[in-house]
Amino acid sequence: MDVLDELRDVESIKRLRARVARCLDTKQWSEFGDCFTEDAVLEAPEVNLRWQGRDQIVQGISSGMNGVRSVHHLHAPEIELTGVDTATGVWAMSDSLERTSPDGPVIVNGYGHYRDTYVRDGGRWRVRSLRLERLRIDT
Repeated sequence: MDVLDELRDVESIKRLRARVARCLDTKQWSEFGDCFTEDAVLEAPEVNLRWQGRDQIVQGISSGMNGVRSVHHLHAPEIELTGVDTATGVWAMSDSLERTSPDGPVIVNGYGHYRDTYVRDGGRWRVRSLRLERLRIDT
């Protein structure tokens, strides 16, 4: 693989990951789901969460985000191409989640890293696994 192909793949993965965050925040669940492989895994160990498969991921996230206003930012990607059709990524992240309660809005700000794996599937990059590792949560 030449340098230009590598750069194209890395940029495609960056765009994929930006699309995941945008679709999550704008609640575009069909487009969000299309970012994942059929057998994708999403994990958040701090809350003992593990979903297997695109359908379970979309169902779990869409249910959990019902009534929540969110903003997800990803920063400083470390993307490594591990094969012609595979890659890994580590992203610094921050998110803000706001839910209305009887006492007013509850806002949670989180910071940490996403650890992802990607695969080229059907000619385009998709998330095969996504693991959220939080370093800090402010409420």
